[in-house]
Amino acid sequence: MAKSREKTNRLADFEKAAKTAEVDRQYVLRLYVAGINPRSSASIKSITEICEEHLKGHYELEIIDIYQQPTLAKGEQIIAAPTLIKKLPEPLRRFIGNLADKERILVGLDLRPKN
Repeated sequence: MAKSREKTNRLADFEKAAKTAEVDRQYVLRLYVAGINPRSSASIKSITEICEEHLKGHYELEIIDIYQQPTLAKGEQIIAAPTLIKKLPEPLRRFIGNLADKERILVGLDLRPKN
């Protein structure tokens, strides 16, 4: 009985540590948009909502207009906008096109388990 309780306590400690480590991760995101238009505005709103809801205090979001800063877009090999790049934590991930599917973004950012 004592071994079972000890095993349960170790599991609970592990789960708590894993959750704490997940929250302490710093996310570095770059959102590339093409000017100010409804699609860009919707992407900015969607990603900002995700960050505030799931990463509050643990993210850096840089919004880059490819018309204003084309050299940054060229350096990142941006071929379409909007594009969201997750720089950190690794692995690097890219989300291209419609960013309104929050579940897809959450899974891609490792904030939700894959189904």
